Amino acid sequence: MTTAAPDPLAATVLPASFYAQPTLRVARALLGKILVHRGPGGVTAGRIVEVEAYRGPEDRAAHTAGGRRTPRNEVMWGPAGRLYVYFTYGMHHCCNVVTRAAEIPEAVLLRALEPVAGLPLMRRRRGLAPDSPIAGLGRGPGNLCRAMGIDRGLDGCDLVTGAVRVLDAPRVRASDIVASPRIGVAYAGEHALRPWRFFVRGSPAVSASRRVPPALNRL
Repeated sequence: MTTAAPDPLAATVLPASFYAQPTLRVARALLGKILVHRGPGGVTAGRIVEVEAYRGPEDRAAHTAGGRRTPRNEVMWGPAGRLYVYFTYGMHHCCNVVTRAAEIPEAVLLRALEPVAGLPLMRRRRGLAPDSPIAGLGRGPGNLCRAMGIDRGLDGCDLVTGAVRVLDAPRVRASDIVASPRIGVAYAGEHALRPWRFFVRGSPAVSASRRVPPALNRL
């Protein structure tokens, strides 16, 4: 008799204490976890396969570089375990998981996911054909938010009790995690070279710039 595969949406919600850890640790630990949004249009979910860490005032690539505090980035100042959503380039929403203790403004950007539930809804939100490739639905932070129905209305959402949550799942092996410089932050100078982008090796859903220098392919 064949045993049914476990339902990923029945998994335990990650507790607030998970997000209060050091940001680089949270970034790696998020890989493989399940992002789920239970919204008015239905339920969508995906396995997180690519993230980027941003470490607050000392990180010139972060929205809170130099201690800058604005209405836009207020959620980054805590508490941990909230969703920080911003609008960029006049066309894309991006979502981040807030980390660390309150008043330490750090976060992890969710860059890509592998869909596991709500595929028809994801395709409709993306304006794609019913037979469009699954791997591309949540590839890239803008596409991830569009497919998951995440916008500024969810800024500050509690990831433990809110409409958007992160569910536990088996940890990705360290040998399957690749580290590389973050994407699109050349303005940050030498900080742009920090290997704080992490992704699951071999995942077809990972966004562009997958190749990394061998010296940076270490944790």
